[in-house]
Amino acid sequence: MLLWINGPFGGGKTQTAHEIQRRLPGSVICDPEYAGFGLHRTLPPELRGDFRDLTSWRQGVVEVLDLALTKRDGAVIAPMTVTDPVCFEETVGRLRELGHDVRHFTLLAQRETVLRRLRERGFGHLLRHVAGKNAGLRRESWAVRQLDHCLERLSEPEFAEHLWTDHSTVPKTADRIAVLAGLTLRPNTEGALRTRLRQVGVGVKHIRFD
Repeated sequence: MLLWINGPFGGGKTQTAHEIQRRLPGSVICDPEYAGFGLHRTLPPELRGDFRDLTSWRQGVVEVLDLALTKRDGAVIAPMTVTDPVCFEETVGRLRELGHDVRHFTLLAQRETVLRRLRERGFGHLLRHVAGKNAGLRRESWAVRQLDHCLERLSEPEFAEHLWTDHSTVPKTADRIAVLAGLTLRPNTEGALRTRLRQVGVGVKHIRFD
């Protein structure tokens, strides 16, 4: 089974994916963003647009996820924002055509909620300032510019199933996805402090300077 977790940038996709992977034995995260970052690195900076527009990214994501789903047991989790219907069909739709059990979920929240979550990446901001780099800050500014478009497009019926997360914690969102997908997660026995520290760690690991 593939769990494709969609949503706006800053909407909690990565944190939710890691929460599910932590509590679902045998599961693995295959993040399509990494393929896009690799393609970006092969291009000069002035040509680095939206890697989702590249046919090579869409085809590569399908090939890699198909391989992971075919060659191993356990759920595969893919946190990735896709708002274009054609791109959606060429990734999620194509994997379904190949016979895979793809469960697609879109995490949504009010605009103010997503903006607050982006602001709460303060630890990452501090780290970037100490490191003397601001590429990550530019990336979050790009996320803010994309926010209205993402929320509008992802609210469409074709991007269901929709999960509103304004008043939901990451563990509770993971629980909801598991129930809808017919999966059983291990009980969440972490305290609030440990959960927060772990989530900060996940966030720091996903800070990019390029």
